[in-house]
Amino acid sequence: MLNRVLNEAFEKGKEKTQYGAVATYIPELGKADKNDLGVCIATQYGMCISAGQCEKRFTIQSISKIISFAVALEKLGPDKVFERVGMEPSGDAFNSLMKLEKADSTPHNPMVNAGAMVICGYLCELCTIEDMVEYARRWCLDDEIYIDEDVFASEMANLSRNRAIAYLLHSKGYITADVEKTLEFYVNMCSLSVTAKSLANLGLILACNGVDPKTNDVLLQPQTVKIVNTIMFTCGMYDGAGEFALKVGLPSKSGVGGGIISVVKGTMGIGIYGPALDVKGNSIAGIEMLQYISEKLNLHMFG
Repeated sequence: MLNRVLNEAFEKGKEKTQYGAVATYIPELGKADKNDLGVCIATQYGMCISAGQCEKRFTIQSISKIISFAVALEKLGPDKVFERVGMEPSGDAFNSLMKLEKADSTPHNPMVNAGAMVICGYLCELCTIEDMVEYARRWCLDDEIYIDEDVFASEMANLSRNRAIAYLLHSKGYITADVEKTLEFYVNMCSLSVTAKSLANLGLILACNGVDPKTNDVLLQPQTVKIVNTIMFTCGMYDGAGEFALKVGLPSKSGVGGGIISVVKGTMGIGIYGPALDVKGNSIAGIEMLQYISEKLNLHMFG
């Protein structure tokens, strides 16, 4: 049944790619083929089923915020992390500056750019980027993850908005590390090269309370997993998080490279690659596939 539902979802997703557009504000991302599509499911029983381009590499972009957030929670604990980052949905675009000028201007959550930059401000003084690549490889069960230097250079050359956010956060004391070092760390994380299968594996680790079900190795602490999954559910799909939670009902995180990761507690991780994006920056085919899979397999957290 799982194979059938996955293949049906893939066919529905292919019908949607024509209505999306690839990200072009980072020129290197604009080179993606909008018709590319892949979906992968990794289960607690060791099954890995897929359709489409699940081995094609693309950059993780905002899904890296999960990894950075998890590392910060493991190293610093939630009290320290949430001193400078909130835990509420923003209702604004992921790269919005609009509310940061207000007196109570704490970045809303770690899944928007401002919050992720604060997290990277913590981490760039604790970890090297090589350390972060190793975390990504370990948690995604993918030893081939690397930093895509072409995407990194393209993003660093088109960083005006994120640079404005970072310097505003620094002026208000939310980032205390060197701003340029923080930005370089942030962009390096966005430039990690992954696959839909990598994301499915990370989703599986988050579904299994931080344990690799194949080896029983503990990769993340249960408290970290609980917090990460909760923030993903409420804030992971940009300003479309509420509608997505209603229709799909799974902790998920998207990236403008076309990736989506979803977590089905105790059961499976789902990874998607579909670079044709909707107006909010989410994979348009990915959302279609996830809604179909969730409905057919009754995966919604609230039934």
